[in-house]
Amino acid sequence: MAKNLDPLVVGRVIGDVVDYFSPTVKMSVTYNSKQVLNGHELFPSSVTIKPRVEVHGGDMRSFFTLIMTDPDVPGPSDPYLREHLHWMVTNIPGTTNSSFGKEVVEYEIPSPNIGIHRFVFVLFKQKRRQAVTATPPSRHVFSTRNFAEENELGLPVAAVFFNAQRETAARRR
Repeated sequence: MAKNLDPLVVGRVIGDVVDYFSPTVKMSVTYNSKQVLNGHELFPSSVTIKPRVEVHGGDMRSFFTLIMTDPDVPGPSDPYLREHLHWMVTNIPGTTNSSFGKEVVEYEIPSPNIGIHRFVFVLFKQKRRQAVTATPPSRHVFSTRNFAEENELGLPVAAVFFNAQRETAARRR
């Protein structure tokens, strides 16, 4: 399919968060029993517990790093604090899920205040186990691209994102 029809391109995940890549591993992200699909909206109240992230690729000898980030901080029209790190798990063995990895940054509940935010899950294949040695100094003004470069992770192997906006009492009904 054409590069410009890719939902990661249309949703500006490629460009704002990572460079263009061709997915080589299948990843599924599920909150309770609801699977995350590119560009779909989830309510913040439905993402309060960290999701189950399954890696459908590699083998038990290959390891992956998962990053969840919000590139629309403080608001999508002027994201001058881009990106905010919500979660990081390293050393996830292939063919398993995020619970088998090492949680480096605890899951933080998405809580967008202004506008519609994208919440992006990016999966990188590590060159070896324990490849990621640097812990991010802060969740604020995080850069997925720079972190991947500093830890020699290369381009992502999978990514998916959902949209969320602040819930009002009327939207929760």
